[in-house]
Amino acid sequence: MSELGLVVIGRNEGDRLRRCLGSVVGRGRVVVYVDSGSTDGSVAMARSLGVEVVELDMSTPFTAARARNAGLGRLLELDPGVDYVQFVDGDCSVVAGWLERAAVELDGRPDCSVVCGRLREQYRDRTIYNRLADLEWDRPAGEALACGGIAMMRVADLRAVGGFDPTLIAGEEPELCVRLRRRGGKVVRLADDMAWHDAAMTRFGQWWRRMVRAGFASAQGAWLHGAAPERHCVRQVRSNWFWGIVVPALALGLAWPSRGLSPALLLGYLALGLRTWRGARRRGMTSADAGLYAAACVVGKLPQAWGQARFHALRLLGRGASLIEYKGPAAAAVGAPGVTTSRA
Repeated sequence: MSELGLVVIGRNEGDRLRRCLGSVVGRGRVVVYVDSGSTDGSVAMARSLGVEVVELDMSTPFTAARARNAGLGRLLELDPGVDYVQFVDGDCSVVAGWLERAAVELDGRPDCSVVCGRLREQYRDRTIYNRLADLEWDRPAGEALACGGIAMMRVADLRAVGGFDPTLIAGEEPELCVRLRRRGGKVVRLADDMAWHDAAMTRFGQWWRRMVRAGFASAQGAWLHGAAPERHCVRQVRSNWFWGIVVPALALGLAWPSRGLSPALLLGYLALGLRTWRGARRRGMTSADAGLYAAACVVGKLPQAWGQARFHALRLLGRGASLIEYKGPAAAAVGAPGVTTSRA
């Protein structure tokens, strides 16, 4: 098996980070943890586990893309011969056997640049928002258009396209995959379990902000790369505009001249939900899961459209965007020197 290293990124992940590092430390692999201004003892805890730590200069705006690039740079300094890098977010724990399985896949497929697997929500049934995240990650195995933040990548291909775009506040992984695929690399999703994720979403406002971020990312991706070969992204953006802004505006704006008939346009949401429900059922979801997923897809058009509008407003004003975060800090990194456990 080819040489493998790991890059973990995080900020104030507390016990989630301890579980994450515990799932990847050992077996002689170099693990680099990139910290983005944590105040919960994460840095000390990571060093106590023998992990190489990179502390980002927070005077420069933080992005996950910038953190991953910094981690890869340090990994290559420590191990210049590394062939593959597994990226992990600090709120995830890698499943036993995944690293070996993904590396074997890359070994056997020289045309493959990225391998990812099934990401599962650790506390799926704790809240409906966690459940939605788990359903969102349930994608068919095979060649894919993009991956998420947890994936194994071929270092040579990653370097050939210049790594992640550090200016993107969201959607940096799909944007990277566009450049990798244009260069001829493939993105492959395996059916194997890859990692457990702790979304920690307990409030509607968290889910809403996550959807705003998704809309922002899709608008930025469509703006950067256009309709070809990312037609799916452009279709998503247009759908969000239509259902998130055009239909509600018409229903309200035409209410008076139509003598109250225009709100009937909102029945289109029922048709959209039914179509989404049927698609989810064909993918193997239970009827209840498909119903929840369909409802979230319909309601999510509103915050995603807002995220798209936010991107274009900032672009036209020539202003940079700040991070759109939906999670707060976790419990402190228990056991880190001089740190007292606290609750977010």
